[in-house]
Amino acid sequence: MKRRDFLGITATGAIALLWRPSRAAALGGKLPEIGVEAPGFSLPGTMGGGPTSEWSLSDWSGRWLVLYFYPRDFTSGCTIEAHGFQETLKDFNANGCDIAAISADSVDDHESFCSSEGLDFTLLSDPEGKVSRDYGSWMAPYSLRHTFLIDPEGVLRTTWTGVRPVGHAQDVLKTLLAEQSHSIV
Repeated sequence: MKRRDFLGITATGAIALLWRPSRAAALGGKLPEIGVEAPGFSLPGTMGGGPTSEWSLSDWSGRWLVLYFYPRDFTSGCTIEAHGFQETLKDFNANGCDIAAISADSVDDHESFCSSEGLDFTLLSDPEGKVSRDYGSWMAPYSLRHTFLIDPEGVLRTTWTGVRPVGHAQDVLKTLLAEQSHSIV
């Protein structure tokens, strides 16, 4: 005789309800699949607090790209994460990789954030969350803390969801170097 809880579900049944066979779905929507072309985009943004420009995924064609989503400029976790990428930016760039970050904040907020925090990489504005949704990283009104590594051909190589800001940039750099060593073979 199987033991049942007050709803009549066995413990095994309860686990089956909670278990998900794939990481394709995450809090924030369906993630794009590893090994396929990354979703394209065109968004306004700033690089290092400079003038506003329009940026597309194709602007990074031929280079590796770390594309990370974050909730909000000037918050503690987002500032820690941004500083981590800024501190390792030269290492990423030396290995043919650029950094771009997306949130729902305005370009003006991004310019201010870059200027006050000394950020020299691209911040893109996605106020309606369209691109964030395409990457399974939207929970209105914010982008979720997810990161994507995209290769020079625009193919998604690695995904991180529910990122913890401390040490994340170093983890991404290690993964980049490992991915590059595999692609040389």
